[in-house]
This record gives sequence, C-alpha cells and structure tokens, in this order.
Amino acid sequence: MSETSRNHKEHATPARGLLIITCSTSRFQLRCSGEDAPDPSGDFIEAKMREFGHTVVGRSLIPDDPKIIRSTILGALQNPEVDSIIITGGTGVSRDDITVEVVEGIFDKKLPGFGEIFRRISYDEVGSSAVLSRATAGVAWGKPIFCLPGSTDAVRRSLDKIILPELPHILKHLKGG
Repeated sequence: MSETSRNHKEHATPARGLLIITCSTSRFQLRCSGEDAPDPSGDFIEAKMREFGHTVVGRSLIPDDPKIIRSTILGALQNPEVDSIIITGGTGVSRDDITVEVVEGIFDKKLPGFGEIFRRISYDEVGSSAVLSRATAGVAWGKPIFCLPGSTDAVRRSLDKIILPELPHILKHLKGG
C-alpha cells in the first residue's frame, strides 16, 4: 500500500449514516402478507458494519421493481443522515435482476474496480460461476453505493475484502479529505 493510501486510511472515519437495502420480491411479498421474511444478507451486513464501527441508520426491504428501487435510492440520497448505501440482491442475470440497471442510471461516477475485484475474489472461491455476478459500485450525490449479490457468502466476500477496508477511505475522499 502506498504511503498516501496508508495516510488516508489512518485518518478516515467510519460511515455515520449507512442505509442497507435488500431487493427481493419474494421476501417483500412475505412481509406484506404478514409472514416472517428472513433477510440473512441484510442481517449480516448490519452486524458486520456495526462491528467495525459504522452507524446503520436504516434498512429497507423492497421488491425488484425499477420504480421502487429508484425512488428508494433517490430518497436515501436526499436524506442528509445517509452517507452511504449498500444494496443486496438483484445483481444476477435473471429477468428479475434489475438492480444494476437502475442504480447505474443514478451514478455520477462508477467505481469499476469494485466489480472487477469482487469477481476476481469470487473466482478464487466459487470458480467460473463468478461471471454471473454483476456486482457494481459507484458514487451518486457524493455518496457511495454498493450493489452486492443476495448470497450471504458473496456479501461476506465483498464486505471483508473490499467494503470494510475501503468505505472510510472512499468517504474521506468524497468529503474532500
């Protein structure tokens, strides 16, 4: 790691306004019908981020609907309490996986290295099926947004190897530090 990166990371602070969004039509429908809608990936993100000193200000469970995804993200971007967003679900290749298309339309800047590194790390663990993930990240309105697969193992990989080491560093740059 370069001296500049090390210095930036040493002086960076955790997220103070993390919003976690889970995109899952099946879980959303369960919750709407009054049934228990387990969200293991969302739970994992919340626990892990809190463990590392990040403040979670909210969680949302929404269906794979482009209008709802877009309005949820735009609402979060307008909220001064939210400084970063992690979305889980909707990054695969099925017809219903639309998170990436919606979110990339909101990005001011894309962070292509996130998806590239995520797929490289995934390849080491799951092999060639890593190509099925369209995990991505970018910045909108000065706030980082990470789009992760719905799999808890994929969430763990992205948090441990990329987001936890880099989120404070990204926030420092976005805040002009």
